[in-house]
Amino acid sequence: MALLSKSCVYGIRASIFIASEAEKGYISISQVAKELNLSSHFLTKILQELTSENLLLSHKGPRGGVKFAKDTKEIKLIEIIGAIDGLDLFTECALGLEGCGVYKPCPLHDSWTAHREALRKLFEKENLYDLAENVKNAGLRLRTLNQQELLDLKKK
Repeated sequence: MALLSKSCVYGIRASIFIASEAEKGYISISQVAKELNLSSHFLTKILQELTSENLLLSHKGPRGGVKFAKDTKEIKLIEIIGAIDGLDLFTECALGLEGCGVYKPCPLHDSWTAHREALRKLFEKENLYDLAENVKNAGLRLRTLNQQELLDLKKK
């Protein structure tokens, strides 16, 4: 069971990267895609969702690209998730059973309810600025590894 869609995961990674480059102003989507080793076409569609939710600003032209519409300290991870996947993750049954709840729970209901609330709190707490600073200061990875990089990593 995937909690977040592939689009959402890529959108979060791209958002953190864009936030880490915020001082540069607009950043091209092709540069973001290259740095993260993602499809530029796929990433463009994902970032359009963030633009339509007024999280990103988009500028066309040779110096165009995207940047966040407000300070990244104010943008919580849950906003990115909501814009791409919606927030059903925090209300739906883990097994996909309609009507799951206190009166007709599934076998995972009590455990899942506690975990999904913990996830919601985490996503509501984390902001893009802090995540971007963690990436810059600790050298954390956002990039998808290619086949050769994976093989090299396994050799270590």
